[in-house]
Amino acid sequence: MTMKSEKTKFPSYTTMIVLAVLLLVVVLTCVPYLVTIAFAEEQADASPIFAVPPGYKQWQLIAPAEEAAPLDELRAIVGNKTAIDAYQDNKLPFPDGTILVKRAWKRKQSPEFSSARIPGEPTTVQVMVKDSRKYASTGGWGFGRFVNGKPVDEAQHRTCFACHEARVRSRDYVFTRLAP
Repeated sequence: MTMKSEKTKFPSYTTMIVLAVLLLVVVLTCVPYLVTIAFAEEQADASPIFAVPPGYKQWQLIAPAEEAAPLDELRAIVGNKTAIDAYQDNKLPFPDGTILVKRAWKRKQSPEFSSARIPGEPTTVQVMVKDSRKYASTGGWGFGRFVNGKPVDEAQHRTCFACHEARVRSRDYVFTRLAP
């Protein structure tokens, strides 16, 4: 064999560099996409609602609530514009696009006023989203529950609709009434 024939068997140094750079570009382009898919699948096992809606802390208050022991919580239920309009118009069932968010905190005694209870540590954020097609099997509502910003496991979510169905089916599965 001659040197010339050996050179044709192996790619040149420049070709190897170009292939390595090309491979690196492909990997760096695909990895974020694959991570997103894996993360979405992981969350899909936990909650049909993947995240709390952005800006929900600025939404209008629908009603406050207090939960006695053992939960011992103070709660604030807020809604997006679609929810507020439906409440104000006394419209049932709620229209698709309605979003309700319940924020909850442990109750604690006010340091300034002994008979007052104030919000302490946050406990959960719970979300209901109305989409009659997507959530047809649960009365048109998707349910999400989040602790420290992360969805709880699927077993906890399976309890949401059963409770709403048993107690407030006639109110489109919603417990909260608009505060006067």
